[in-house]
Amino acid sequence: MIEIKNKKDCCGCYACYNICPKECITMESDNEGFWYPKIDKDKCINCNLCEKVCPIINPVKRANSKKIAYAGINKDDQIRVKSSSGGIFSILAEYIIKNNGIIYGASFDENFNIKHKRILCNTDLDLLRGSKYVQSSIGDIYKQVKSDLESNRQVLFTGTPCQVEGLRSYLRKEYVNLITMDFICHGVPSPLVWKKYLEEMKKSKQENIKNIYFRNKDIGWKVFSLKIIFDEKIYINNLSKDLFMKGFLQDVYLRPSCYSCKFKKINRVSDITVADFWGIENILPKMDDDKGTSLIVIHSEKGEQLFDKLSETMILNEVNLNEAIKYNPSMIKSVKYNEKRNSFFAELNSVKALTDLIRKYTKISFEKRAKNKIKSIIKRLVR
Repeated sequence: MIEIKNKKDCCGCYACYNICPKECITMESDNEGFWYPKIDKDKCINCNLCEKVCPIINPVKRANSKKIAYAGINKDDQIRVKSSSGGIFSILAEYIIKNNGIIYGASFDENFNIKHKRILCNTDLDLLRGSKYVQSSIGDIYKQVKSDLESNRQVLFTGTPCQVEGLRSYLRKEYVNLITMDFICHGVPSPLVWKKYLEEMKKSKQENIKNIYFRNKDIGWKVFSLKIIFDEKIYINNLSKDLFMKGFLQDVYLRPSCYSCKFKKINRVSDITVADFWGIENILPKMDDDKGTSLIVIHSEKGEQLFDKLSETMILNEVNLNEAIKYNPSMIKSVKYNEKRNSFFAELNSVKALTDLIRKYTKISFEKRAKNKIKSIIKRLVR
């Protein structure tokens, strides 16, 4: 029987929930808004499957990881504009659907909560495009993936590294018709904070939300904006000014496991890793047009074969992975724990204005601003 003694030892991947043969595990939110397994001990038969498929207790291992890295851009500029970075996911997803396959990825529901969704046609791919900076709920998606695989349908599953490892651990065997894609993850913010943020935004605008874009590129890819479309009004603010994004990027309200993530590594169990190629201007300046460039890492033979089939639809240049990681350290390093985190959550459910609370805990002192400025000058001089 799985028992979470320390919350940092649970990534909320839902593998235990999906595997339980007696359905005695529910995933319940704590006071911070993150999901953890709760077991009905009266129903439990002590089969220990929940422990066996936990990717933290029993990490999945991959043999003979490829580790081929590319800078990549989708040749279709319209798709690239809709995408977080270079539009590589869309190329793979469209190919899988064309061949009667199925796509799984994170999508907004009707209330703009983030949940994983099953997609069967190209017209629905917009639902999965673009980053969603909140932890997505998996629900029973792993069961659906397994059912599709055993029906001999090709599946592309996309998610955070822990969700991909959770799926592979749940499946407990290799499927030739499964392609998994993860990404370089900063960490996942609290769904409760996101919910309160949206409630406050709707109240301030006095309108309903029609759509949300976390990675709007109207002013460029490198300084992207959070864009919220209401009935008639539009809210847009870049990543350094929007308060939800500030709290996220300053690591104020990430999931406890994200501060010591077990899935940040080079040898991943996914077939392909994609990410924003930060630092592309230093490695391959000719691929930097501020519209979005992807870092792509191939880990498996399956990933390489699929990529080779689709390479003509992309602008590609092979790169040194170690050089790329210098500018994208989140591939292998967890964020530093924010000492203000506990105080923030202690106040979260009692404050009237979330934005005031975020502003309070993201305020940088004059001394810290001065130190950051000096570090920035030194880095430029060193380059």
